[in-house]
Amino acid sequence: MKRLIIGMAVLAGLALVGFYLLTWPRHITAAELPKHSPNPENGRYMFYAGGCASCHARPSGGRCDNPKYDTPKDLSGGRCLKTPFGVFYAPNITPDKATGIGGWSMAEFVTAMKNGVAPDGRYYYPAFPYTSYGKMKITDLMDLKAYLDTLPAVQAKSKDHELPLPFRLRRGIGLWQLLFLDNEEFKPDPAVSAQINRGAYLVNGPGHCGECHTPRNIFGAMIKDKAFSGAPNPEGKGIVPNITPHASGLKSWSVQDIAYALKTGFTPSFDSFGGSMVQVQENMAKLSDEDRLAIAAYLKSLPPRPSSVGPKNN
Repeated sequence: MKRLIIGMAVLAGLALVGFYLLTWPRHITAAELPKHSPNPENGRYMFYAGGCASCHARPSGGRCDNPKYDTPKDLSGGRCLKTPFGVFYAPNITPDKATGIGGWSMAEFVTAMKNGVAPDGRYYYPAFPYTSYGKMKITDLMDLKAYLDTLPAVQAKSKDHELPLPFRLRRGIGLWQLLFLDNEEFKPDPAVSAQINRGAYLVNGPGHCGECHTPRNIFGAMIKDKAFSGAPNPEGKGIVPNITPHASGLKSWSVQDIAYALKTGFTPSFDSFGGSMVQVQENMAKLSDEDRLAIAAYLKSLPPRPSSVGPKNN
């Protein structure tokens, strides 16, 4: 019995050591960054392409679930996202050094955006869509940080997430990342046009469209073979539609229809976007006509998939 207990203790110790080694946070160092002079103007463009204000801008009226905000420049956070795992609160990303990201180095910012790791080594929950941002060019991320640094610093402490055990144990996210995180920088597909490649980059990287339009498994990871086929609304009410060129999605929409809707908010059926898509469209309206057409061309090039939620329209 004594040997059995000792053996079990040794195995438990080895398992614990293995867990910590497998989940060791990966930091990007300054030496790993490319030589690049950050361009705040391109960073501003990435800011709108990524819809950063949709989550990080202080919500109007003091209601954390209010998708509307008074200004996209007050990025002191406070927006809440209610999920099956608990309630997540968007943090302050203003240049305030005490409560925002003003004290972060460029390498720490890139680490957060690509690896989902905070400067202090804590893992970020994937409610922060680094699973998509990780595909962005590092130079675009550096430009984004340069733009954020030009915005007003607001001192506002971020609210703690409201999560039950075991989800409060962030170290376990390291295992989740081993299984589900693909943060390789986007590589153009030589088999398709430059326009479609540009759209693919914007949709899968900064635009992080799949984060809402793709269903998830029981671990909260996107199901890749059902990408963009629609999903339950992560905020609990209704569904997020299918945006593949399937009969239950965008089959009847032309490339021009999609681009026009992203610019104006009006659909081919003379309806208008609603819910959180309103803020997405307002951000898309700030992109160039060429990029909206690229996004539309990419969406129309996707494999047509029946809707994962709602009518299938096979």
